[in-house]
Amino acid sequence: MPAVTTSSSSKNPLRGAVEIIPDRLYYCALKSPPTSHKILLRNRNNQKVPTILFNIDGELVYWNFFLDFGPLNLGQLYRFTCHLNQLLADHPQATILFYSSTAPDKRANAIFLISAWQVLELKRSPSQAYFGFSYYQENVVDYEGGKNPDEEAATSVASSKSRSTPPPFPLSPIGAATVAPLPPFHDASPCACTYELTLFHCLQGIIKARQFNFFDWDNFNVEEYEHYEQVENGDLNWIVQNRIIAFAGPSYQKNVSPEGYCTLAPSDYIPYFKQHDVALVVRLNKKNYEERDFIDAGIQHLDQFYLDGSCPPMRILQRVLGAFEAVPQNKAFAVHCKAGLGRTGTCIGAYLMKHFRMTAPEVISWMRICRPGCVIGPQQQFLQDLEPIMWQEGDMERSLQNSTQLSPSQLVATTEIQGNNKNDKKKKKLSNSSSTPPDSPKSVKDSVMGRPGQADGLLSARRHRQSTGRATVLTTPKSDKTRSKAVPITPDSISITKSTNANSSAWT
Repeated sequence: MPAVTTSSSSKNPLRGAVEIIPDRLYYCALKSPPTSHKILLRNRNNQKVPTILFNIDGELVYWNFFLDFGPLNLGQLYRFTCHLNQLLADHPQATILFYSSTAPDKRANAIFLISAWQVLELKRSPSQAYFGFSYYQENVVDYEGGKNPDEEAATSVASSKSRSTPPPFPLSPIGAATVAPLPPFHDASPCACTYELTLFHCLQGIIKARQFNFFDWDNFNVEEYEHYEQVENGDLNWIVQNRIIAFAGPSYQKNVSPEGYCTLAPSDYIPYFKQHDVALVVRLNKKNYEERDFIDAGIQHLDQFYLDGSCPPMRILQRVLGAFEAVPQNKAFAVHCKAGLGRTGTCIGAYLMKHFRMTAPEVISWMRICRPGCVIGPQQQFLQDLEPIMWQEGDMERSLQNSTQLSPSQLVATTEIQGNNKNDKKKKKLSNSSSTPPDSPKSVKDSVMGRPGQADGLLSARRHRQSTGRATVLTTPKSDKTRSKAVPITPDSISITKSTNANSSAWT
C-alpha cells in the first residue's frame, strides 16, 4: 500500500505531538485512529518523513477492581518497552509516533508508559521525561528541597535533546488533547478518592525503586511476573526483589469453585518460598489456615490482625516492622492480609518509608506498579501522615547503627515471632520518637472501623477479571527468557543498533 501524505497543520499529528526524541519518537492523543499506520508526515522542519504509528490501548489494558484505572503494571511496562525498542530498531530511518485515544484513562496510562520508558531506557529524570506533557502545570520538579540524583548527573543546561518537549502547536485540536491535564490515579475502591496520586508521583516511585535496586530492569522476567500474579498461581508479587513479597492470604486447603475461582493452601506457597529464601510470613487478617504449615517447613510466622480496610494501630505496626527488620538481609519476608492489597501495602509502605526515606506517594505508586490495587481508602492518607515519623525513626536508627554497629534487629520494636521453637521470642527495643502518629487519621471512620467486606470485594473483582479473559498481550522475544537487552538509545543520538535476538515487530 502506498504511503499516505498528510500536510495540513491542523490534521498533522506530529504538529500536536510531544517530542520524545527529536525526529525519531513522538506521542499524541487522537480522537479517532488513523486510516493507515504507515504514512508520510511533515515534521517540525517541514520535511516529509516516513512515519510509523502504533497504539496499545487494546493490548495493554488495566484490569480495574472498582473505580481505579491505572497505572499499568510492571509487566505491561516491560512489554511496552520491548515493543517500542523493537520498532525503533526495525525502522531506523522512520519517525515513530505512539498514540492513544483521548479518553483520560487511556491517555494517563499511555503517557505513563512513554514517560517511564524515558526514565528507564533514556535515563532521564522524572521532570525531564514529563516536561513535554506539563504544559498546564507549573514548576514540575523532582523532589522538594533538592535535585534528583539523576538530575545532578545530567547536564546543567536541559536541552531539548535531554528531555521531552511540548507540541509546537499546543492549542491545536491534537495538541490540546495531547497535553490536557491528566486525572490523578484512583484507589481500588468504589468510593470517592480524596488522595491525589499523580503520574509524576509514579515516575518518582520508579526512579527511587531503581536507585535502591528494588528491581533489575535488565534481567526482568516478565513471564514469571505474569505467571505468579494470577490467582491460581499464587496471586503474589515482589515489591523489592529478593526481599519483600506481597500476596493474597492462603486458605486451609486448596479449592477450585465451580466458577473456576481458586484458593491456595500454605503447601502451594512453601516450595516457592523455600526456593526464594523466604524466612518469615506475616498474617494481617483473621486466621484462615494453620500457621504450623509454614513453621514446620522452617518459615517463621507472625500474626498481627487488624480490621479489613482499616489502618494499623501503632502498636501493631511497630510489631510488624520489628518482625520485618529481624529478617536477615540475605533472606526475604512475605506479607499478606486477605486480598494482599490494603493492609499488606500499608505495612510494607511504612517499612519502605522508614528504611529508604521514600515519600508516601513514591511507595504507594511503586507498590501499585508492582501489584495493582495496593493501599486503599484512608490507608493512603495514613501513610502520608506517617511519613515524617517513619523518616525520623529511620534516621535515628541509622545514626545509632553507625555509632554502635548494631543490626536493625537490635534496635526496633519488641516482637514475638513463632518459629520451630515455640518459645523462640525475638525481643527488641522500641526507638524513642518524640512524636507518634494517631492510630489512624482523625476524621476517617473507616480508618478505625475498617470497611467490612472490602477484601472479599477485591478478591471477587480480581477473580472475575481473570476468568473473563485478558486483552492481547504484546509479545516478547522468545529467545530471551529473562530480559531482551534494550536497544541502545540516547537522547543525543538517533542511531539505533538492532538487537540480534529480537523478533520482528507486530507492526511492520
